[in-house]
Amino acid sequence: MTLTTFALIRHGQTDWNAQRRLQGSSDIPLNNVGRGQAREAVAALSGYEWDAVVSSPLSRAAETADLIAAGLGISVTRRVPELTERDFGPAEGLQDGPELDALRTTDGFLGAESDDDAAARGLAALEALAEEFRGSRVLVVAHGTLIRLTLGRAIGRPVESIDNAVLNLAHHHAVDGWQLEYLNGEPWAAAPVG
Repeated sequence: MTLTTFALIRHGQTDWNAQRRLQGSSDIPLNNVGRGQAREAVAALSGYEWDAVVSSPLSRAAETADLIAAGLGISVTRRVPELTERDFGPAEGLQDGPELDALRTTDGFLGAESDDDAAARGLAALEALAEEFRGSRVLVVAHGTLIRLTLGRAIGRPVESIDNAVLNLAHHHAVDGWQLEYLNGEPWAAAPVG
């Protein structure tokens, strides 16, 4: 059985994260807390040998990947545009409140990429990486909503929010599909279906 292992890491904190603003595809940089989180993430990842490091091209994910790769003594393989965060459209930059509530729909926000489309895009990107790096260990630095929706689609269950710069570990097998091992640094215990 050939497993491809993925570490799925959400970028470190940005000022918009700290202010609880929706970022989406807006290119908001890491703040100093986020840079520290990226450096701290190295400890959880250093127990594995990584064959490839890829990230979203948005600067917060790219810089997180660069800092983690440097801490591991390896290089970033490439940026993958399909790993960009979900596009929240006119909701980007907003905080909870009436203005954001006015944009809410059953599948996200008016003028935004749907949950379903973001999940499909994210899963297609991971499955392409699983094919390219079959049997390898791939470190992916992306975004909270994209990782959450993608993992939910992959394992067929909703996944809770994804913390900044914390280990999420999943395995892909071409026949048996996806298995989630760690979520937000903790062993994943799937709730019973029913």
